[in-house]
Amino acid sequence: MELTTILGIIVGVIAVVFAMIFKHISFSVFINPAALFVIFVGTAASILNAFTGRELKTLGKLFGLLFSARKSNSLEIVRTFSDIAQAVRKDGVLAIEPRIAEIGDPFMKKGLQMVVDGAKGEFIQEVLSSEIDEMEERHSVNASIFSQAGSYAPTLGVLGAVFGLIAAMSNIDNTELMAEAVAAAFIATILGIFTGYVLWNPFANKLKMKSKQEAGEKRIIIEGILSLQNGESPQIVMDRLKAMLPLSHQEILNRESEAAA
Repeated sequence: MELTTILGIIVGVIAVVFAMIFKHISFSVFINPAALFVIFVGTAASILNAFTGRELKTLGKLFGLLFSARKSNSLEIVRTFSDIAQAVRKDGVLAIEPRIAEIGDPFMKKGLQMVVDGAKGEFIQEVLSSEIDEMEERHSVNASIFSQAGSYAPTLGVLGAVFGLIAAMSNIDNTELMAEAVAAAFIATILGIFTGYVLWNPFANKLKMKSKQEAGEKRIIIEGILSLQNGESPQIVMDRLKAMLPLSHQEILNRESEAAA
């Protein structure tokens, strides 16, 4: 479970609730079907017009990604390549083949199989880098669904406010009804800004960060595969891949090396 997403939504709602309390605004003002309709249905219509069905069919999965934590595999990747490098140093490249079945990552399995099949380093890098590029492009489109929603929602809030002001002007002779209509007009603006800048745009950014993490792990895999293909020693493989990790992970591997020595 991705707690930051849940906490972010809760804190955002709390900010609005307490702002209303401090300003002595009744929560009943949000019972405004017209404002809700303009913002949520209007945003949905904008997204339907902006993207194809093939792109939108992953929307449910994207929400799942936002609320599920993604475990970093970078440490395990480096450990795996260190073990394989030691086996290769002892028994040669063919020592990789029996280990391939034990690996769950299809990307790593594909790269290791190419090494076993005798593919050249340039070819391996080209194929695997192309897969990363395609993945990043796909993820960019997915994130843009939310970023586009984040840009549409505030504008639709202005549209809802205009509707409310029209209603207010139609009751210009009744100050009480006009005041209620003016207040209601700005509910659409609040909902548009809130959903755009507290939900949709941050959701897009979170998807981009998850994509960046996944791409980073795949680049570590490419570097490890190329190191094996070049016949580098286990220590060089470890040092090369460790340099691609954050300092906190490097420290963990250093402690493991010291404990094993």
